[in-house]
Amino acid sequence: MPYQRIVLAVDLTDESIKVANKAAAMCKAFSGQLVIIHVIESLNYAYGGDVPIDVSDIQEQLQTTAQQRMEVLVDQLDIPVESTIVTQGGIESEIHRVAEENNADLIVVGSHGRHGLALLLGSTANGVLHGAPCDVLAVRVHKSEA
Repeated sequence: MPYQRIVLAVDLTDESIKVANKAAAMCKAFSGQLVIIHVIESLNYAYGGDVPIDVSDIQEQLQTTAQQRMEVLVDQLDIPVESTIVTQGGIESEIHRVAEENNADLIVVGSHGRHGLALLLGSTANGVLHGAPCDVLAVRVHKSEA
């Protein structure tokens, strides 16, 4: 069965366009819909809630910057995007949540593949794969290809 609802998880680095183009091509091929998510890992979450300063201004600036980068990415795609989501929290859990809420058939995520099991997937891609409510496509990216 073709993929009709695709969730693209991006880190908004320069390599994101390669991953986004793969997801866009699949949407075109299957007449699917594309939802793009970027997760800002909460500083409190990243440090186990043990941040001794107020980080709300920093988090707000990260959110604004991510929104701007998301708009640039969407403008580079040659397909309509159903929605974009910039959220905060645990990366894998937020991607899973958005995939479930959107009844996704496929999650597309970039993979740098650097160490351990990450040689195959990458730590984030590996985390997304485990517990995903649907299929996961890990798109291999290299800095030299961006």
